[in-house]
Amino acid sequence: MSAPQDAARDASRRGPLTDLRVIEMGQLLAGPFCGQLLADFGAEVIKIEQPGQGDPMREWGREKPHGLSLWWPVIARNKKSIELNARGAEGQQLIKDLVAKSDILLENFRPGTLEKWGLGYDVLSKINPRLIMIRVSGYGQTGPYASKAGYGAIGEAMGGLRYVVGDPSSPPSRMGISIGDTMAATFACLGGLMALHSLHRTGHGQVVDSAIYEAVLAIMESLVTEYDKADFIRERTGAILPNVAPSNVYPTRDGRMVLIAANQDSVFKRLAEAMGQPELGNDPRYATHGARGERQKELDDLIGAWTMTIDAEPLGELLDAHGVPRGDIYRAPDMLADAHFKAREAIVKVLHPRFGELNMQNVAPKLSDTPGAIIASAPDLGQHNREVYEGILKLGRERIEELVAAGVIGPMRDGAQTAAAAMAG
Repeated sequence: MSAPQDAARDASRRGPLTDLRVIEMGQLLAGPFCGQLLADFGAEVIKIEQPGQGDPMREWGREKPHGLSLWWPVIARNKKSIELNARGAEGQQLIKDLVAKSDILLENFRPGTLEKWGLGYDVLSKINPRLIMIRVSGYGQTGPYASKAGYGAIGEAMGGLRYVVGDPSSPPSRMGISIGDTMAATFACLGGLMALHSLHRTGHGQVVDSAIYEAVLAIMESLVTEYDKADFIRERTGAILPNVAPSNVYPTRDGRMVLIAANQDSVFKRLAEAMGQPELGNDPRYATHGARGERQKELDDLIGAWTMTIDAEPLGELLDAHGVPRGDIYRAPDMLADAHFKAREAIVKVLHPRFGELNMQNVAPKLSDTPGAIIASAPDLGQHNREVYEGILKLGRERIEELVAAGVIGPMRDGAQTAAAAMAG
């Protein structure tokens, strides 16, 4: 791990990873979300960005108040930003110098890019044998597709997710979020922490190879095995899982929707009591999991006819009183108003130098002794140039001026925003 004095230098960081320094290369989402997870739990994540340009995520988003991305403050929170051109020899040497003082290098370029720049693991591990390199890509670092361009949407399709999402009457749908990218990044983070555990025992680092399509495939339950042994191919089923009943979205009298999941035998009996029809719990047509699955639509129609007679709020209270799992279909306004979200600080306010207070999701999961935290808003481009080049790499003023003039690094920035997070409810 990085030197103790480095960790002590930034006492505001919180979490179990405060003694780690991570170099984040790459851009967009698949790699940077892994960096966000590490930074959320205290790692010092130094994001390398092209001088004068930065990560395209700085410009992404459907809504852009003041012309600024609302996506960037989330994906780049807790990170530091430096400007460095990695495509030339001088920039590549600076990366090597930084690798010598770091624990993890995270990248999501197309496989072979770092090798082309002379920054492959074979080179960097000689500089720092303890280095862990986390690599996120569409198809992985090996295999016939490795060199192909691969975004999250492609990984979702090849990993099997797209085919089973949506209504059977329509073409395969996509999730409303970049789930393939974030899944690959989450598995990459998991792999990085496992490699870190191995490092404690072996004394040497390794490469973590996270492919988007494999991350998606990993969450596809028994989809492959069902085909292998039963020739069964899962199809799109809309709001239900076939033969799992009742578990669906039902309408209420006041035009809202409630999701009820009462597919376990004992839970279904409690639902029948809540409905005022306790006899349904012992009815042979509905009493067992298999029987309910065979009559799924019939049962859904029966429950829907009942929920349509009650407004959503009293319906929820009734189901809660009978111990029946239920949930409203939340959008952002519902989350912000929810008492449980507030009690657990699932959403927090973060101070931003231009937006003021920003609501965003908090760090997850919660750790009892060493919780993570949002301690800084997303950085301006090159905000930490001086801190890294002068403070960590100990470059002199004359050398810095030469590198800035050559376009290798960005200018040293004074007075850059260092807004801290405001955790007020």
